[in-house]
Amino acid sequence: MPYYICIMAEKLLISKSNKESAYQTLVPQVRALIEGESNLIANLANISSALKMTFEHLWIGFYWVEEEQLVLGPFQGPIACTRISKGKGVCGTAWENRKTVIVKNVNLFPGHIACSSDSVSEIVVPIFSREGHVIGIIDIDSTTEGSFDNIDQKYLEQIAQIITNSIA
Repeated sequence: MPYYICIMAEKLLISKSNKESAYQTLVPQVRALIEGESNLIANLANISSALKMTFEHLWIGFYWVEEEQLVLGPFQGPIACTRISKGKGVCGTAWENRKTVIVKNVNLFPGHIACSSDSVSEIVVPIFSREGHVIGIIDIDSTTEGSFDNIDQKYLEQIAQIITNSIA
C-alpha cells in the first residue's frame, strides 16, 4: 500500500469581515479539503473543524441516519447526544420535515433536546443522498440567541450539497 503525505494546507483562510464573507471564503476550502478523499468520517471531521475554526460556535457536527435514528458523527464541541429519533428535537424535526430548521431560542422550541445547557440557538441542515433521502444532518449550536439566519442556511445547504456530491 502506498504511503500518502498530507498536502492540504495546515491553515484555513478565515475572513472576519462579515458572516457572508466568511462563508464565501470557507465553502471553496471545504470543497478542496474533501476533494479526492472518499472516507466520509474523515471528510465530516475536517468539515466540522473548518466550521468551528471559522465561526467558533459552541457545537458543530454531524448526525448520520442509521436504522431510523440519527447517530452522532464527527463533531467539535462538548459531549453530545448519541442518538436522536425522527421528529424529536431540532435535529429530528429537520430530518422528518426534510428542511433546514433555524431556532432563535432553543428554550422556546417544543421538545428541544438539551445536549448542552449552554446552547441557546441552533441551525440544523439536512444532507440528502443523490436519490433524495435524508442521510444525515449538519447541526450547529450557539451560546448566543438568534445566531443563525438565511445566510447560514444558504451556505450550510451548499456545504451539505458538497457532502452529497462527495459520496460515491
